[in-house]
Amino acid sequence: MNTSAKHWNALSWARSVFIFDILIYIYTFVLGTLSLLSSLFDRDGRIQHGFARLWSWLILHTIFCPVTITGMEHLDRSRPHVLAANHISALDIPLLYEHLPFQFRIMAKKELFRYPFMGWHLRRSGQIPVDAGSAMASMRSLMRAVRSLQGGMPLVVFPEGGRSATGQVQPFMSGAFYIAIKAGVDIVPMAIVGTHEALPMNSFHIRPFPLQLIIGEPISPAGYSLRDMDILAARVRKAVEDLYYSHSRVPDPRFTTGAIGSQAQER
Repeated sequence: MNTSAKHWNALSWARSVFIFDILIYIYTFVLGTLSLLSSLFDRDGRIQHGFARLWSWLILHTIFCPVTITGMEHLDRSRPHVLAANHISALDIPLLYEHLPFQFRIMAKKELFRYPFMGWHLRRSGQIPVDAGSAMASMRSLMRAVRSLQGGMPLVVFPEGGRSATGQVQPFMSGAFYIAIKAGVDIVPMAIVGTHEALPMNSFHIRPFPLQLIIGEPISPAGYSLRDMDILAARVRKAVEDLYYSHSRVPDPRFTTGAIGSQAQER
């Protein structure tokens, strides 16, 4: 890295740490507090969802990350869906809150519910914690998600189970597909592009970068039994990968040496 690039990187880091990150903490504190207060009388979560959308709007506009949406016509707002997205950055959730034009609930790792303000908001607004360390608790969460879908509330899931450190799509866990089969609702594959470049995992250095949300065609769970969860997961993962790698700068590992054989086995 030459001297000019090092200088610019240092300025970018300082801007992130001393401006972007501090403003995000302020937004989280203020709007998290207001969301908690509104939860005392907000029975359907509409007001809390509104605070989450405002929080997301402020974050994405503060850090100068413009967002392009493709495929919104694939979302039928008259019925609930399982919305399955790749997960590569802490910015994924603000992107979804700002740009999905309806209320939804999120299945998230239990650890996130322990954070001050954000965790309190997640719990009070009806988001669904997942405890991977307890089979019984995990099943309770899955059944709660099924009931939420049957009640008409869309559900956002990150089937990888956590963020990807490389930006590449990781293997999908089967829980989201158990939910879709049990509830009898379509799965909508979605690709989030650019958030890895803007804010990689385990970093506080935010770089302005154009983001994309690409929404694919719904996939019906009809004809799949609970024994077919892994088959359905592989189908949805391929749909997400096709959307993601066709728009991302991240290399597609499916076409590197050694990956072709495993892809053929999946098919």
